[in-house]
Amino acid sequence: MTATDSLSDWLRVRQEADWQHAPALRRVPTDRDGFRSWCEGPVRRRDPIRSERLLAAVTLAREDAARQTPLNFALLAGWQREVLAAPAAFRVSDAYAKTGRERYGLTPHTQADFDSCLRETTDSDIPLAARAARAYLDVAFFHPFTDGNARAALLTLVHVLAREDIVLPEVGPLQTTRYADDPAGAADLAALIGVLNRRRH
Repeated sequence: MTATDSLSDWLRVRQEADWQHAPALRRVPTDRDGFRSWCEGPVRRRDPIRSERLLAAVTLAREDAARQTPLNFALLAGWQREVLAAPAAFRVSDAYAKTGRERYGLTPHTQADFDSCLRETTDSDIPLAARAARAYLDVAFFHPFTDGNARAALLTLVHVLAREDIVLPEVGPLQTTRYADDPAGAADLAALIGVLNRRRH
């Protein structure tokens, strides 16, 4: 197992990444909801129950977006209860991913730091694509849950975009391996959100 704290790496990268050059997003009508299509297509084919739980969770996430409910761990935990069909508490120990390549440390301040990062999703000085990408990566690298963090990250991204009436027509390309120590990769995720925003089906 790696001794490096990848969460610390991410918090450094979060400051270094070029967020300001993220593309502007457009509110263009689309008849395709990429998240729902992903759930009803490949997810349902693999696991119908998983699909239904994700669809229930994204309904909650979008309702919270419409109400402009502040984004924090408690809100994510409510969605995650739908995803896992079980209570969703903040992890109580270090977490590992990528067969141990990344270790996400835990301190008495980790949950508060996570909430602080999520509050920045309303910072209008940062382009929306960058805020959505950064929130996705915050969930991935804070790794708040013992299970289902990739799903939680995608729900968070969908929520951040929905608060400003953006629905991506495709989400599959977002789900590639990301690394905590990669500032170029973080900026590339924001750029990819821009590319997907321009696609119409």
